[in-house]
Amino acid sequence: MLRAPGDGTGNKGVETETMTRIGIACDGGRNRAISGDVLARRAMASGGIARPDLILAFCSGRNGPEAFFHDIRQAAGPDVPVVGGSAIGVISNDFLSYRDPVAAVAVLESDLITFRLASAGQVDENEKEAGRKVAAGIARRPEDRLLLVFYDSIKVPPENGSPPIMNSSTPLMAGIGEVLNDDVPVIGAGLIGDYGFNRTQQFCGSWVASQSLVGVMLGGDFSVYHRITHGCTPLDGVYHRVTKVSGPLLHEIDGRPIVEMINDLFDSEEWQEERPLDYLTIGVHCGEKYQGYRENQYVNRLILGVIPDRSGVMMFESDLKEGDEIQFMVRDAGRMVESARSNSHLLVDMMEKDGCIPLLALYIDCAGRAQGYSNTSVEEAAEVQKVLGERNIPLIGFYSGVELAPLLGRTRGLDWTGVLTILARKP
Repeated sequence: MLRAPGDGTGNKGVETETMTRIGIACDGGRNRAISGDVLARRAMASGGIARPDLILAFCSGRNGPEAFFHDIRQAAGPDVPVVGGSAIGVISNDFLSYRDPVAAVAVLESDLITFRLASAGQVDENEKEAGRKVAAGIARRPEDRLLLVFYDSIKVPPENGSPPIMNSSTPLMAGIGEVLNDDVPVIGAGLIGDYGFNRTQQFCGSWVASQSLVGVMLGGDFSVYHRITHGCTPLDGVYHRVTKVSGPLLHEIDGRPIVEMINDLFDSEEWQEERPLDYLTIGVHCGEKYQGYRENQYVNRLILGVIPDRSGVMMFESDLKEGDEIQFMVRDAGRMVESARSNSHLLVDMMEKDGCIPLLALYIDCAGRAQGYSNTSVEEAAEVQKVLGERNIPLIGFYSGVELAPLLGRTRGLDWTGVLTILARKP
């Protein structure tokens, strides 16, 4: 049974009859630093929590992540793992902001869910090895239900007019998959702390680091429900082939320079000043070719911007290969909002049809989907808030650089995406 709905201050407390307690608190700093101590105590008080088992915490770059982290541990105790890190903005049932500084803390205490942690550094040197180390550090158990992972999105910040270089989720997930064999779903995010793509920090349980990957394995008698939402649609339905690519640098499509192709699509060169592009992505159709558009069969890749010599564009991910088929995709604001609304309803309906009782919802939302960035008339995350609020489901969320979620049987890195996950128990 759930109780204690949000009070309009960014705090929410929830308790289930199996003694799973959840407390959530958010705050916007209004040009002042946000105290992790105060926010953690507010979250624990809202959930009636005395001995936390796990804390999820996120804060924007200007808030001072290290001080925020250590203040949380002072309030909760030195043995309580704190996981999360940098985030452009945060979301709860009745709080949503990406006006730096902002912060969110979710405190969990449960005799139903178990938590096991592992972390690895040097993601920028070898993403695959970092993924392998984290998966190997969490011994697989039959009761495992979900692996949450958070990693540093930024390999190299932008400099001298060049777009940033990102750590790639594809080899990272390949490393995790080599150990776990896709036996357990993986959901998570590449963290980013501001729209300037500056360096980020990760909360790795008992310390703070950069260029790190942290994983939390959740086990127990509960179910995991998730939906992916993006709202991007093919520009014209035409498939193109990658003919020249080098890591994250995409040079040619169909034997033509991609910069020329995008010039033609926009009938302008003004897009070359955008970092990243506002309305165009590269889409990879993971379903059957020419089957028709289905949102849940597409992976989108953001274009970070044109490189200084105009010989190509920098991609958010480095997983495109020569010979891959792609489609140009349009980022449609209206479809994005509708997709957030409809997929939230579908997920809650699916959970209720199974007769499950919600424990916690986690919404990982691409920072580019925020109203202030995507030029929408409403916040698409507000649609998620509304649907979950109607069912009194506690929500913690944040704005990310990359989203990770299973798609067609395999966890993939996603761009321009919202990933909504609900943990629910059987009656």
